[in-house]
Amino acid sequence: MNKIAIICKYELLPERVGGMDYFFWDFDKKCKENGIEIDWFFPNHSNHGQYSNLNIYSNTTKSLESNFLSFCQENKPEYSYIITHFVELCTPFFSKISKLSKAKIIAVDHNPRPLNGYPFKKRINKRLKGFLFSKYIDVFVGVSDYTVNAILQDFGNHLKSKTQTIYNGVIIDSILVRETRNDIKPSFLVASHLRESKGIQDLIDAVNGLSPSIKEDITIDVYGDGPYKEKLLEKIKQYSLEKVFVLKGSKANLNEIFSQYDYMLQPTHMECFSLSILESLAANVPVITTAVGGNTEVITNQENGYIFEAKNTQALTNILEDIYLGNKKISINTRELIANSFSLPKMVENHLKLIVESTN
Repeated sequence: MNKIAIICKYELLPERVGGMDYFFWDFDKKCKENGIEIDWFFPNHSNHGQYSNLNIYSNTTKSLESNFLSFCQENKPEYSYIITHFVELCTPFFSKISKLSKAKIIAVDHNPRPLNGYPFKKRINKRLKGFLFSKYIDVFVGVSDYTVNAILQDFGNHLKSKTQTIYNGVIIDSILVRETRNDIKPSFLVASHLRESKGIQDLIDAVNGLSPSIKEDITIDVYGDGPYKEKLLEKIKQYSLEKVFVLKGSKANLNEIFSQYDYMLQPTHMECFSLSILESLAANVPVITTAVGGNTEVITNQENGYIFEAKNTQALTNILEDIYLGNKKISINTRELIANSFSLPKMVENHLKLIVESTN
């Protein structure tokens, strides 16, 4: 049996089960069906969902990278591939792996970039790291074309020949579908980790700019949790918008929740390729979001959603007002695109090809 290792800087949380969790479960199952065993390395251990089927190694006293290196030193496993997810690219960690294993290394980049790019010093530092450590990575995978371009910009165009895009995907069949959409006074949700880069503070500013009659009537439910929650609550209170914004916390069944709304709002400042956008569209819920990351690779303005410039709160105010009054509306069923191009089985199949075509 071929054996691979997957190193993933992704905390396993029972209260937050998202698209990546389903990907890990399905990928593990598919690998086993193809005679490939996986050792999974996560920051923590959990048995929720199907994680009990995975062979997980975790250590809360060491960093993820240190735990993996220690494991290799002590057990000397023979891996054919080592794959990283959510791990910083082109660092000394990859050269250390190469000294302990003959495995080919695949680095999957899920990491968003700042809206205005990195400072000059950091850009130089990344380019230097690309020169020093990219040779230890055999394949770079970006979760969107935007991400692939960012990899080349960060670490050098010499990586183009070993860089490719594999889009994220979602389980279409598990997502409930909204059959009809309110053209006037629609309902809105936000599904996001609560951190500053997600731009929810911009949404609050945008709502504050609406006419008093709309502010009295509109409601926006916010699903998610995070370190920026208190700041958002302060801003909501400052504008007396407590009746507009309802913070619902993290929910494990968002696949059943999206269909209860007419539109999803995602005013993010930085993104690679958003699973929540895919899930919302799969539920036939159009998305209002920013032109950052891979968002425009799935959202076509005025067709399956609306695109505005990040931090442009006036533009968002105008979009919200037009939609709420029925002056703008999305008529198509947004599910078809996701079913054809961004399904979880397609994502699993493309990741499996990275290892099966070489190991068979």
